[in-house]
Amino acid sequence: GAKVVAAGSNPLSTQDDVCAALVKNGVAVFSRNGMATDEYFENACSALSVGPNIVVDDGADLVALLHTEMKHLLPGIRGGSEETTSGVKRLRSMANEGILAFPMISVNDAHSKYLFDNRYGTGQSVMDGVMRTTNMLVAGKTVVIAGYGWCGRGVAMRAAAMGARVLVVEIDPHRAFEALMDGYEVAGMAEAASRGDIFLTLTGNTKVIRKEHFEKMKDGVLLGNAGHFDVEISKPDLDSLTESVEETRPGIRTYVLKDGRRLHLLGEGRLVNLACADGHPIEIMDLSFALQLESAIYMAKNSMKPGMYDVPAEIDRSVMEAKLASMNITLDTMTPEQEAYMKSWVE
Repeated sequence: GAKVVAAGSNPLSTQDDVCAALVKNGVAVFSRNGMATDEYFENACSALSVGPNIVVDDGADLVALLHTEMKHLLPGIRGGSEETTSGVKRLRSMANEGILAFPMISVNDAHSKYLFDNRYGTGQSVMDGVMRTTNMLVAGKTVVIAGYGWCGRGVAMRAAAMGARVLVVEIDPHRAFEALMDGYEVAGMAEAASRGDIFLTLTGNTKVIRKEHFEKMKDGVLLGNAGHFDVEISKPDLDSLTESVEETRPGIRTYVLKDGRRLHLLGEGRLVNLACADGHPIEIMDLSFALQLESAIYMAKNSMKPGMYDVPAEIDRSVMEAKLASMNITLDTMTPEQEAYMKSWVE
Protein backbone atom coordinates (compact mmCIF):
# COMPACT_ATOMS: atom_id res chain seq x y z
CA GLY A 1 0.00 0.00 0.00
CA ALA A 2 2.99 2.33 0.01
CA LYS A 3 3.72 4.95 -2.61
CA VAL A 4 7.12 3.99 -4.02
CA VAL A 5 9.67 6.30 -5.64
CA ALA A 6 13.01 5.01 -6.95
CA ALA A 7 16.38 6.60 -7.69
CA GLY A 8 19.66 5.07 -8.86
CA SER A 9 22.31 4.27 -6.28
CA ASN A 10 25.21 4.68 -8.70
CA PRO A 11 25.59 6.80 -11.86
CA LEU A 12 26.41 3.78 -14.04
CA SER A 13 24.32 1.01 -12.47
CA THR A 14 20.80 1.89 -13.65
CA GLN A 15 19.24 -0.31 -16.33
CA ASP A 16 16.80 1.65 -18.48
CA ASP A 17 14.59 -1.34 -19.30
CA VAL A 18 14.10 -1.97 -15.58
CA CYS A 19 13.16 1.69 -15.11
CA ALA A 20 10.59 1.38 -17.89
CA ALA A 21 9.09 -1.72 -16.28
CA LEU A 22 8.86 0.03 -12.91
CA VAL A 23 7.16 3.07 -14.43
CA LYS A 24 4.70 0.78 -16.21
CA ASN A 25 3.83 -0.66 -12.80
CA GLY A 26 3.24 2.73 -11.20
CA VAL A 27 6.63 3.46 -9.64
CA ALA A 28 8.08 6.92 -10.20
CA VAL A 29 11.73 6.58 -11.24
CA PHE A 30 14.36 9.32 -11.25
CA SER A 31 17.34 7.71 -12.94
CA ARG A 32 18.86 6.58 -16.22
CA ASN A 33 21.93 4.73 -17.34
CA GLY A 34 25.13 6.72 -17.79
CA MET A 35 24.31 9.76 -15.66
CA ALA A 36 26.95 12.34 -14.90
CA THR A 37 27.59 12.87 -11.20
CA ASP A 38 25.63 16.15 -11.08
CA GLU A 39 22.62 14.56 -12.77
CA TYR A 40 22.81 11.61 -10.39
CA PHE A 41 22.47 13.86 -7.35
CA GLU A 42 19.79 15.99 -9.04
CA ASN A 43 17.73 12.86 -9.61
CA ALA A 44 18.25 11.74 -6.02
CA CYS A 45 16.97 15.12 -4.82
CA SER A 46 13.98 14.84 -7.18
CA ALA A 47 13.13 11.45 -5.71
CA LEU A 48 13.36 12.82 -2.18
CA SER A 49 11.22 15.83 -3.06
CA VAL A 50 8.09 13.65 -2.81
CA GLY A 51 8.58 13.74 0.96
CA PRO A 52 9.36 10.15 1.99
CA ASN A 53 8.58 8.58 5.34
CA ILE A 54 10.90 5.58 5.01
CA VAL A 55 14.18 5.59 3.08
CA VAL A 56 15.69 2.38 1.68
CA ASP A 57 19.25 3.45 0.91
CA ASP A 58 22.23 1.93 -0.88
CA GLY A 59 25.43 3.81 -0.10
CA ALA A 60 23.76 6.40 2.18
CA ASP A 61 23.58 9.13 -0.47
CA LEU A 62 19.86 9.69 0.18
CA VAL A 63 20.42 9.96 3.92
CA ALA A 64 23.36 12.33 3.38
CA LEU A 65 21.21 14.56 1.16
CA LEU A 66 18.46 14.58 3.80
CA HIS A 67 21.00 15.97 6.27
CA THR A 68 22.36 18.61 3.87
CA GLU A 69 20.45 19.94 0.84
CA MET A 70 17.09 18.40 1.78
CA LYS A 71 17.02 19.04 5.54
CA HIS A 72 13.53 20.51 5.32
CA LEU A 73 12.21 16.97 4.75
CA LEU A 74 13.61 15.56 8.01
CA PRO A 75 10.41 16.04 10.07
CA GLY A 76 8.58 13.59 7.80
CA ILE A 77 11.20 10.83 8.00
CA ARG A 78 10.30 7.90 10.24
CA GLY A 79 13.49 5.98 9.52
CA GLY A 80 15.15 3.77 6.98
CA SER A 81 17.56 0.97 6.19
CA GLU A 82 20.96 0.70 4.51
CA GLU A 83 22.14 -2.08 2.22
CA THR A 84 25.89 -1.67 1.87
CA THR A 85 29.07 -1.86 3.92
CA SER A 86 30.17 1.57 2.68
CA GLY A 87 26.79 3.09 3.49
CA VAL A 88 26.74 1.65 7.01
CA LYS A 89 30.22 3.08 7.60
CA ARG A 90 28.98 6.54 6.62
CA LEU A 91 25.90 6.24 8.80
CA ARG A 92 27.87 5.09 11.83
CA SER A 93 30.13 8.12 11.39
CA MET A 94 27.04 10.34 11.34
CA ALA A 95 25.66 8.62 14.44
CA ASN A 96 28.99 8.95 16.27
CA GLU A 97 29.01 12.67 15.49
CA GLY A 98 25.46 12.97 16.84
CA ILE A 99 23.98 14.26 13.58
CA LEU A 100 21.97 11.24 12.38
CA ALA A 101 18.44 12.59 12.76
CA PHE A 102 16.41 9.38 12.48
CA PRO A 103 16.80 5.63 13.06
CA MET A 104 18.50 3.47 10.42
CA ILE A 105 18.60 -0.32 10.30
CA SER A 106 21.85 -1.84 9.05
CA VAL A 107 20.65 -4.53 6.65
CA ASN A 108 24.28 -5.10 5.66
CA ASP A 109 25.09 -6.51 9.10
CA ALA A 110 22.39 -9.19 9.03
CA HIS A 111 23.65 -12.77 8.73
CA SER A 112 21.22 -13.36 5.85
CA LYS A 113 22.91 -10.50 4.00
CA TYR A 114 26.66 -10.47 4.48
CA LEU A 115 27.21 -14.23 4.54
CA PHE A 116 25.60 -14.60 1.12
CA ASP A 117 25.16 -11.30 -0.76
CA ASN A 118 28.58 -9.93 0.19
CA ARG A 119 30.48 -13.19 -0.24
CA TYR A 120 28.82 -15.27 -2.95
CA GLY A 121 27.03 -12.45 -4.77
CA THR A 122 30.03 -10.13 -4.92
CA GLY A 123 32.41 -12.97 -5.68
CA GLN A 124 30.48 -14.02 -8.77
CA SER A 125 29.36 -10.63 -10.04
CA VAL A 126 32.77 -8.94 -9.76
CA MET A 127 34.46 -11.66 -11.77
CA ASP A 128 31.55 -11.49 -14.23
CA GLY A 129 32.19 -7.75 -14.64
CA VAL A 130 35.90 -8.30 -15.28
CA MET A 131 35.39 -11.10 -17.80
CA ARG A 132 32.38 -9.61 -19.57
CA THR A 133 34.22 -6.32 -20.16
CA THR A 134 37.66 -7.64 -21.06
CA ASN A 135 37.23 -11.23 -22.32
CA MET A 136 40.57 -11.82 -20.59
CA LEU A 137 41.69 -15.23 -19.36
CA VAL A 138 41.84 -15.29 -15.55
CA ALA A 139 43.79 -18.54 -15.16
CA GLY A 140 47.48 -17.94 -14.57
CA LYS A 141 47.03 -14.25 -13.74
CA THR A 142 47.98 -12.66 -10.43
CA VAL A 143 44.86 -11.06 -8.97
CA VAL A 144 45.46 -8.53 -6.21
CA ILE A 145 42.51 -8.26 -3.80
CA ALA A 146 42.59 -5.14 -1.62
CA GLY A 147 40.42 -5.84 1.41
CA TYR A 148 39.57 -9.24 2.87
CA GLY A 149 36.15 -8.55 4.33
CA TRP A 150 33.20 -10.66 3.24
CA CYS A 151 33.25 -9.17 -0.27
CA GLY A 152 36.99 -9.64 -0.63
CA ARG A 153 36.71 -13.22 0.61
CA GLY A 154 34.14 -13.94 -2.08
CA VAL A 155 36.15 -12.44 -4.93
CA ALA A 156 39.34 -14.18 -3.81
CA MET A 157 37.50 -17.50 -3.68
CA ARG A 158 36.11 -17.14 -7.22
CA ALA A 159 39.37 -15.82 -8.71
CA ALA A 160 41.31 -18.72 -7.20
CA ALA A 161 38.73 -21.21 -8.45
CA MET A 162 39.31 -19.86 -11.97
CA GLY A 163 43.03 -20.53 -11.75
CA ALA A 164 44.34 -17.15 -10.62
CA ARG A 165 47.15 -16.62 -8.16
CA VAL A 166 45.54 -14.48 -5.45
CA LEU A 167 47.48 -11.89 -3.48
CA VAL A 168 45.59 -10.18 -0.64
CA VAL A 169 46.35 -6.69 0.69
CA GLU A 170 45.01 -6.00 4.19
CA ILE A 171 45.51 -3.63 7.12
CA ASP A 172 43.80 -5.86 9.70
CA PRO A 173 46.10 -8.57 11.13
CA HIS A 174 43.30 -11.07 11.76
CA ARG A 175 41.96 -10.80 8.22
CA ALA A 176 45.47 -10.95 6.80
CA PHE A 177 46.15 -14.17 8.71
CA GLU A 178 42.78 -15.57 7.64
CA ALA A 179 43.71 -14.92 4.00
CA LEU A 180 47.01 -16.70 4.59
CA MET A 181 45.20 -19.68 6.16
CA ASP A 182 42.82 -19.72 3.18
CA GLY A 183 45.83 -20.33 0.95
CA TYR A 184 46.52 -16.87 -0.47
CA GLU A 185 49.63 -14.71 -0.43
CA VAL A 186 49.52 -11.57 1.70
CA ALA A 187 51.55 -8.42 1.05
CA GLY A 188 51.35 -4.65 1.19
CA MET A 189 50.22 -2.71 -1.87
CA ALA A 190 53.76 -1.36 -2.32
CA GLU A 191 54.89 -4.92 -3.12
CA ALA A 192 51.70 -6.09 -4.81
CA ALA A 193 51.72 -3.16 -7.26
CA SER A 194 54.62 -4.58 -9.27
CA ARG A 195 53.28 -8.15 -9.26
CA GLY A 196 49.59 -7.92 -10.11
CA ASP A 197 47.86 -8.40 -13.45
CA ILE A 198 44.36 -7.60 -12.17
CA PHE A 199 43.73 -5.27 -9.22
CA LEU A 200 40.37 -5.28 -7.42
CA THR A 201 39.61 -2.98 -4.48
CA LEU A 202 36.97 -3.86 -1.89
CA THR A 203 37.82 -1.73 1.15
CA GLY A 204 35.36 1.15 1.39
CA ASN A 205 38.34 3.48 1.83
CA THR A 206 39.94 6.15 -0.33
CA LYS A 207 43.15 6.09 -2.42
CA VAL A 208 43.82 2.41 -1.83
CA ILE A 209 45.67 2.42 -5.16
CA ARG A 210 47.47 5.71 -5.74
CA LYS A 211 50.39 7.38 -7.54
CA GLU A 212 53.26 5.40 -6.01
CA HIS A 213 51.46 2.18 -6.90
CA PHE A 214 50.65 3.17 -10.49
CA GLU A 215 54.33 3.99 -10.98
CA LYS A 216 55.30 0.36 -10.22
CA MET A 217 52.63 -1.45 -12.24
CA LYS A 218 53.26 -3.62 -15.27
CA ASP A 219 52.10 -2.58 -18.71
CA GLY A 220 48.54 -3.73 -19.45
CA VAL A 221 47.17 -4.29 -15.94
CA LEU A 222 43.44 -4.14 -15.20
CA LEU A 223 42.12 -1.88 -12.45
CA GLY A 224 38.67 -2.53 -11.00
CA ASN A 225 36.81 -1.34 -7.94
CA ALA A 226 34.04 -3.15 -6.07
CA GLY A 227 33.69 -0.70 -3.20
CA HIS A 228 30.60 1.49 -3.39
CA PHE A 229 32.32 4.77 -4.29
CA ASP A 230 34.80 5.59 -7.05
CA VAL A 231 37.54 6.77 -4.69
CA GLU A 232 39.46 3.56 -4.00
CA ILE A 233 41.47 3.83 -7.21
CA SER A 234 42.79 7.41 -7.28
CA LYS A 235 41.78 8.77 -10.67
CA PRO A 236 43.40 12.18 -10.02
CA ASP A 237 46.72 10.44 -9.37
CA LEU A 238 46.26 8.34 -12.49
CA ASP A 239 45.49 11.45 -14.53
CA SER A 240 48.69 13.11 -13.31
CA LEU A 241 50.77 10.31 -14.84
CA THR A 242 48.82 10.07 -18.08
CA GLU A 243 49.64 11.26 -21.59
CA SER A 244 46.28 10.32 -23.12
CA VAL A 245 43.09 8.34 -22.43
CA GLU A 246 41.38 5.99 -24.86
CA GLU A 247 38.04 4.17 -24.71
CA THR A 248 39.42 0.85 -25.92
CA ARG A 249 36.24 -1.17 -25.32
CA PRO A 250 32.87 -0.33 -23.79
CA GLY A 251 33.52 0.02 -20.07
CA ILE A 252 37.32 0.19 -20.41
CA ARG A 253 39.32 3.43 -20.24
CA THR A 254 42.93 2.89 -21.18
CA TYR A 255 45.32 5.37 -19.59
CA VAL A 256 48.46 5.71 -21.73
CA LEU A 257 51.11 6.88 -19.29
CA LYS A 258 53.91 9.27 -20.12
CA ASP A 259 56.39 6.38 -20.07
CA GLY A 260 54.28 4.41 -22.57
CA ARG A 261 52.69 1.90 -20.20
CA ARG A 262 48.95 1.31 -20.53
CA LEU A 263 46.71 0.82 -17.48
CA HIS A 264 43.10 -0.24 -18.10
CA LEU A 265 40.43 1.16 -15.73
CA LEU A 266 37.14 -0.73 -15.68
CA GLY A 267 33.80 1.05 -15.31
CA GLU A 268 35.38 4.44 -14.57
CA GLY A 269 36.50 3.06 -11.21
CA ARG A 270 32.90 2.63 -10.09
CA LEU A 271 31.35 -0.63 -8.93
CA VAL A 272 32.70 -3.04 -11.53
CA ASN A 273 29.95 -5.60 -10.98
CA LEU A 274 27.26 -3.01 -11.70
CA ALA A 275 29.00 -0.70 -14.18
CA CYS A 276 30.37 -3.61 -16.23
CA ALA A 277 27.84 -6.37 -15.55
CA ASP A 278 24.36 -6.92 -14.10
CA GLY A 279 25.21 -7.17 -10.40
CA HIS A 280 24.32 -10.10 -8.18
CA PRO A 281 22.01 -12.90 -9.31
CA ILE A 282 18.45 -12.64 -8.01
CA GLU A 283 18.87 -15.91 -6.08
CA ILE A 284 21.16 -13.91 -3.78
CA MET A 285 19.48 -10.51 -3.96
CA ASP A 286 16.09 -11.86 -2.90
CA LEU A 287 17.55 -12.35 0.58
CA SER A 288 18.74 -8.73 0.79
CA PHE A 289 15.51 -7.36 -0.67
CA ALA A 290 13.45 -9.40 1.80
CA LEU A 291 15.51 -7.94 4.65
CA GLN A 292 14.94 -4.43 3.28
CA LEU A 293 11.19 -5.00 3.04
CA GLU A 294 10.89 -6.55 6.50
CA SER A 295 13.02 -3.74 7.96
CA ALA A 296 10.73 -1.14 6.38
CA ILE A 297 7.67 -2.89 7.83
CA TYR A 298 9.34 -3.06 11.24
CA MET A 299 10.21 0.62 11.02
CA ALA A 300 6.60 1.50 10.14
CA LYS A 301 5.23 -0.44 13.12
CA ASN A 302 7.73 0.61 15.78
CA SER A 303 8.83 3.94 17.20
CA MET A 304 12.62 4.16 17.42
CA LYS A 305 15.07 6.82 18.53
CA PRO A 306 17.67 8.20 16.09
CA GLY A 307 20.68 5.95 15.70
CA MET A 308 21.91 2.74 14.10
CA TYR A 309 20.12 -0.56 14.68
CA ASP A 310 20.71 -4.18 13.71
CA VAL A 311 18.06 -6.13 11.83
CA PRO A 312 15.99 -7.82 14.56
CA ALA A 313 17.15 -11.43 15.02
CA GLU A 314 13.67 -12.81 14.40
CA ILE A 315 13.54 -11.07 11.00
CA ASP A 316 17.02 -12.28 10.07
CA ARG A 317 16.06 -15.86 10.91
CA SER A 318 12.61 -15.75 9.30
CA VAL A 319 14.05 -14.50 6.00
CA MET A 320 16.56 -17.36 5.96
CA GLU A 321 13.86 -19.89 6.83
CA ALA A 322 11.66 -18.56 4.01
CA LYS A 323 14.57 -18.86 1.58
CA LEU A 324 15.18 -22.49 2.53
CA ALA A 325 11.46 -23.27 2.34
CA SER A 326 11.32 -21.81 -1.18
CA MET A 327 14.03 -24.32 -2.12
CA ASN A 328 12.16 -27.23 -0.48
CA ILE A 329 14.93 -27.65 2.08
CA THR A 330 13.86 -28.85 5.53
CA LEU A 331 15.71 -28.03 8.74
CA ASP A 332 16.23 -30.62 11.43
CA THR A 333 14.79 -29.97 14.89
CA MET A 334 15.94 -30.84 18.39
CA THR A 335 14.15 -33.46 20.44
CA PRO A 336 12.78 -32.43 23.87
CA GLU A 337 15.71 -34.32 25.42
CA GLN A 338 18.20 -32.34 23.32
CA GLU A 339 16.54 -29.04 24.20
CA ALA A 340 16.75 -29.90 27.90
CA TYR A 341 20.41 -30.93 27.55
CA MET A 342 21.34 -27.64 25.87
CA LYS A 343 19.82 -25.71 28.80
CA SER A 344 21.49 -27.78 31.49
CA TRP A 345 24.93 -27.44 33.06
CA VAL A 346 24.98 -31.14 33.95
CA GLU A 347 26.70 -33.49 31.49
